[in-house]
Amino acid sequence: MSTEHAGTTASVSTHILDTSVGRPAGGVAVALSVRAGGDGDWAAHGASQTDADGRCKDLPVLPEGTTHVRLRFEVEPYFAGHAARAPQAEEKQDAPRVRDSAPQGRESGSFFPEVTIVFAVVPGEHYHVPLLLNPFGYSVYRGS
Repeated sequence: MSTEHAGTTASVSTHILDTSVGRPAGGVAVALSVRAGGDGDWAAHGASQTDADGRCKDLPVLPEGTTHVRLRFEVEPYFAGHAARAPQAEEKQDAPRVRDSAPQGRESGSFFPEVTIVFAVVPGEHYHVPLLLNPFGYSVYRGS
């Protein structure tokens, strides 16, 4: 962050851990939107994809006046690809390979096709928002 904007803008980073396999979730598309005020309109502000370590390090600095941020994680393609790459891991688990929650014709087994997180920000702060993910649930928190 440049010193010219220090104290007036905020920044965001994130990472994803797939808790079903205990590994980072790489290749997940992440969209960043911002708004000013609780009832303002959302504006697309950036997009990225998690790297092999499950991290998005290149999200843009938030514009001045941003009060809320929305991160949207497209997790369904990740789980569809994961199921195709690692059938042996699923065979070792008690969970069925074709999940009850997957609609007919969709084999990803992910109950949530996307995860959307909205949080409030204040100028000058950095927000690291990790996503702990599995096919049937997720958890988020403000990290450091």
